[in-house]
Amino acid sequence: MTRQPYPPASRDELVEELHGVPVPDPYRWLEEPDDPATKEWLTAQEELFAAEMGALPGRDAFKSRIAELLKSGSIGAPVWRGERRFFMRRTPEQEHAVLYTVDPDGTERALLDPTALDPTGLTTLDAWQPDKEGRLLAYQVSVGGDEESSLYLMDVLVGDRIEGPIDRCRYSPVAWLPGGEAFYYVRRLPSTEVPEGEDQFHRRVYLHRVGTSTEDDVLIFGDGMEKTNYYGVAVSRDGRWLQISASRGTAPRNDLWVADLSASSPESPELVVVQEDVDAQSSLHFGRDGRLYVFTDRDAPRARICVTDPSTPQAEHWRDLIPQDPEAVLSDFAILDDLDRPVMLVGWTRHAISEISVHDLGTGERLGEVPTPGLGTIGGINERPEGGYEAWFGYTDNTTPPTIQRYDARTGETTLWAASPGAVEVPAVDTEQVTYRSADGTEVHMLVISKPGADGPRPTILYGYGGFGISMTPGYSASILTWVESGGVYAIAQLRGGGEQGEEWHRAGMLANKQNVYDDLHAAAEHLISTGVTTASQLAISGGSNGGLLVGAALTQRPDLYAAVVCSAPLLDMIRYERFGLGATWNVEYGSAEKPEEFAWLHAYSPYHHVREGVSYPATLFTVFGSDTRVHPLHAWKMCAALQHAQSSGRPILLRNETEVGHGARAVSKSVELAADQLTFLAYHTGLTS
Repeated sequence: MTRQPYPPASRDELVEELHGVPVPDPYRWLEEPDDPATKEWLTAQEELFAAEMGALPGRDAFKSRIAELLKSGSIGAPVWRGERRFFMRRTPEQEHAVLYTVDPDGTERALLDPTALDPTGLTTLDAWQPDKEGRLLAYQVSVGGDEESSLYLMDVLVGDRIEGPIDRCRYSPVAWLPGGEAFYYVRRLPSTEVPEGEDQFHRRVYLHRVGTSTEDDVLIFGDGMEKTNYYGVAVSRDGRWLQISASRGTAPRNDLWVADLSASSPESPELVVVQEDVDAQSSLHFGRDGRLYVFTDRDAPRARICVTDPSTPQAEHWRDLIPQDPEAVLSDFAILDDLDRPVMLVGWTRHAISEISVHDLGTGERLGEVPTPGLGTIGGINERPEGGYEAWFGYTDNTTPPTIQRYDARTGETTLWAASPGAVEVPAVDTEQVTYRSADGTEVHMLVISKPGADGPRPTILYGYGGFGISMTPGYSASILTWVESGGVYAIAQLRGGGEQGEEWHRAGMLANKQNVYDDLHAAAEHLISTGVTTASQLAISGGSNGGLLVGAALTQRPDLYAAVVCSAPLLDMIRYERFGLGATWNVEYGSAEKPEEFAWLHAYSPYHHVREGVSYPATLFTVFGSDTRVHPLHAWKMCAALQHAQSSGRPILLRNETEVGHGARAVSKSVELAADQLTFLAYHTGLTS
């Protein structure tokens, strides 16, 4: 295929010296999205993308099949408030999931339909939290993918909005006091009260009383603290105990405080330190039995559950109830106490496969396990707030659309509570969990998904993330199933930096250890090749966000190992990443270029700074989103220009620049279009012709 010339992009002779090291930045002008030169360049890139993709075969077939598999819809676990429950569901024809409630008499009603709020499909429901009685609902929506949530209140019984919007509530928890008269929440300071460029930071915890102006909200916590702090807030079911947590950015540790609201007012809670300046994450659950349950990775990187008295919440008073497991990572728990022998259900992941065990609530003795539908992923364990003998949990695997399972502790049986509403014919696939050795000998796990009976080297997509303690677990994916059904292989590597083996595994891939993540990916690729699954000319890599950084580093470190790359919403200029979007909250994961030692880590792998002229790079597609307020598209713009300038072969470097969508949730139709473009590109450049 004859390729059109790349759009011209001037290379500035800009070189900064940082900590004694010269750092060129020839495309810094692309950091200015409103500059006429940037706009002209982006328009030309859009035209190039349309021309190149328009010439590739198979897109209509990919699009049709992905859309068909997404007609499964989705279903969420019930959240109970007395005899009322709330849940999310998306039917086959819907662009977004809808929030429903079921009244005590069994009547089901739609409470919030994002498409009804906005027929364009650009409005998303970001979060929701009913009050403790199920009479009021706090919910957050944003528009165009910017994730800048505004908070509203709804009267559940009549379905009317009664308050809002309250702006600047991005990522805000909502913690209701009993009676629905007030709640704690988190809100950023207005831009007029913070330094220029710091609008995304400076959060505070407030108390809001329903029916009053936000001007009267009481500042509870956060004044004078670290600007990048995120805050968590929760109130016990009986309203007595308030807990507040603080984490610097995305750091894998938190400070934690509690207050007894029976001894101090909600407006002036007397906070007591649970942990402070401790390198661990902890959270609290105030049990109906009067005990305090502590979920923590303190002295237990795979996590444990401890108990203590609420009046003595500090670590020296904790007693192990569920100790750390030597292999599985503790992920969740629920308490079922309407039984002769109350129990705790404990969720685990073992090499990213979920399981649930049953324990005596008093002693922690293991009594058995909860039957699950297969080797897949469990999405949380929900109980009734007032107690009971039932629990609900989400379940999915590579061929099972989301379902909700119900466990009855009286009988020990698990039954299907609700399935995704769409009937689709899901292709059969084989899933194998393999292990391989990374460069330093570390054993890494990988899921390899393929068509039954297929043999010999096949076009393969290798996917990874490797950051922020996020685990790569099995789940229903229309895109993966479409690729495998077409004859390809899809491999998901559980790289260091993730959470598959606990917090130690995460830390083995962060800060100074970040190169381990890239080594793990290269080793996964070499394993797939050496075992005959694929060849270098048939192997693609794909990743988004931190995973976009992963594949950006991979294509610059080992361009010979990969035929094609999809790099979505990536971080790529790791010297300047803190200046844009939410970058300043991630220096606890990556490091800061302002510090000499940490600059050296970042400069050693920063993809944008390792593009070299005259190298034959893989065919690369950058996909970015105009309303992305987490990772600015400028990373991909600069890297795309650098690669287009440097590329020595005819393999294309393309940019797909999409507007009115962001880093997270989007309408189904937009997801279909994006996935179809990605698979079409990868299929052509790995030789998938089915």
